[in-house]
Amino acid sequence: MSPVNPVTIAAGAAALGGVMGYKGNMAASRQASAVGKYNAELAENEKVLTQRATRDNERILRVNSERIAATQRVMTAASGVQMTGSPLAALFDTYMSTEADAAKIRYAGSVEEANKEAEAANAVLEANAQSLALKYNAVGSLVGGGTRAATLLS
Repeated sequence: MSPVNPVTIAAGAAALGGVMGYKGNMAASRQASAVGKYNAELAENEKVLTQRATRDNERILRVNSERIAATQRVMTAASGVQMTGSPLAALFDTYMSTEADAAKIRYAGSVEEANKEAEAANAVLEANAQSLALKYNAVGSLVGGGTRAATLLS
């Protein structure tokens, strides 16, 4: 049995290290893509929750405003005053304030939705960039391991 050449062992180890680096970086690349996809889905789900919250907040505002308007009408009727002049102006102001507040709620909701859309898109872009970088690292590991092995054998 002939003794094993230490240079051959070192070259084999260098090649194996390159292969292992390749496999590890490719696995990390797949993981980065999966994490990005998950984060994008999470942001999309948060967008849906924002839409629901906006709709619910606007509905609650309108219900409360209708209660105030009904109270104004009842109090005006109970006092025997006709719904004209100042009482009518107060009721009109209630409705206009409600519409202004509803518009603010819708606007804030749309801003939050846009933020969530951007967050989802950003998660995908970052994951794709990280995945691509890891793929390049994987190829670099493979080439580097082969180069080290070839250098040791020559």
